[in-house]
Amino acid sequence: MSSRRSRSRQSSSSRITDDQIHELVSKLQALLPETRSRGSDKVCFFASASKVLQETCNYIRSLHREVDDLSERLSELLATADINSAQAAIIRNLLM
Repeated sequence: MSSRRSRSRQSSSSRITDDQIHELVSKLQALLPETRSRGSDKVCFFASASKVLQETCNYIRSLHREVDDLSERLSELLATADINSAQAAIIRNLLM
């Protein structure tokens, strides 16, 4: 029985409050370029929280695509540059 009590105490102490969720979603929203300009619209927070999470996932996917595209462009530049040039050294450093 004591293990149940300790698990119960542990889970209740590690639970996140609605205020903490609100604060974290607000911080996340502030990082998103599309939502940064909207300011602090507080329309139905929990409905918008799922939208913020979806926008975050979409933004991360777009950043991955952008990184892939830039890496590909740098690789193409490296292939056309003189291997011993300063430009090639810079490109190699960017690719690492």
